Amino acid sequence: MRKKFLASLLVLCMFVSLLAACGNKTATVTPAPTQAPTPSATGTPADENAKVTFTDSAGRKVEVPANITRIAPSGAMAQMVIFALAPEKFVGLASKWSPESEQFINTKHYSLPVLGQFYGTGDLNMESIAAADPQVIIDIGESKDTIVEDMDGIMNQVGIPTIHIEATTTTMADAYRMLGKLLGMEEEAEVLAKYCDEVYNNTLSIIDKVGEDKKAKLLYCLGDNGLNVIAKGSFHAEIINIISDNLAVVDEPSSKGSGNPVDMEQILLWNPDVIIFAPGSAYKTVADDKAWQDVSAIKNKKYYEAPGTPYNWMGFPPSVNRYMGMLWLTKILYPEEAKYDLYEETARYYKLFYHCDLTKEQYDSLMANAL
Repeated sequence: MRKKFLASLLVLCMFVSLLAACGNKTATVTPAPTQAPTPSATGTPADENAKVTFTDSAGRKVEVPANITRIAPSGAMAQMVIFALAPEKFVGLASKWSPESEQFINTKHYSLPVLGQFYGTGDLNMESIAAADPQVIIDIGESKDTIVEDMDGIMNQVGIPTIHIEATTTTMADAYRMLGKLLGMEEEAEVLAKYCDEVYNNTLSIIDKVGEDKKAKLLYCLGDNGLNVIAKGSFHAEIINIISDNLAVVDEPSSKGSGNPVDMEQILLWNPDVIIFAPGSAYKTVADDKAWQDVSAIKNKKYYEAPGTPYNWMGFPPSVNRYMGMLWLTKILYPEEAKYDLYEETARYYKLFYHCDLTKEQYDSLMANAL
């Protein structure tokens, strides 16, 4: 019996010792392999190289990244349109912001490198674009006859997908919807598209109430001496033609933003009731210039200088700035029909398109010669 008891006691001690050893031992765990992130529509490292085929406004089928985070605009028109939707995606600018614009533009966007323009100044720098490493170059604006070969030419030269999106005053909302689809930002783009539709349709409604026969007889004058006009029928005259009776009828309307040159005799023959002068044009000198004194608009003090910061509201270049131009021009020509508060509308526009909280002081500065 005593031997059996001692044997049992020995087994019990061994068991207790084993438990103690297990309790004091540090466990070693082998980490599970790190899994790659699941691809998503918002973009992850896993879908960085994914491609999709996008059909642009020229009917070109272009292979582009599924998740676009780096954009180069082809020109000033594209810069304005895209900036409203996706400023964080810019790797550079088509044209430098003016010094006066700095108060409205976030420093990190204001200071981006300038890559140049394909149209307009024609100084698109292929080496600078390659160095900036965009995933896509986006062109927005008028669909020229040469648009396919133009876009293919850029794409073949720099090896970067190049997309054209057509945009006019009447189709800007659709342009935003197409751009939103390209960038995977359809909800954000729809906000801007609805804004463009709203302003355009409200403008047409006001003009319908005014009546075609009661439209203001107007000239848009530019150049140092004010003797260039934006002619009826030109791409740059879209909102002028919608809102007013554009008296500038010429044989060959210029497609350039500099307009058609005319002489003082022709302006006197047209004899507009209202003149809009481009920023930096002849607005400040015509009151004391005898050559202008017999023009009805000058005689009756019905002449204005278009606001021009960050861009000319009348559409030079002719991009989304034209919507602010529609609001302003309709208000000064037909105040009884345009019952909105222009400051509120201007602040709304600057928030949407420049991501800026416009102050009353800034507004008053913009409107110094415009009301």
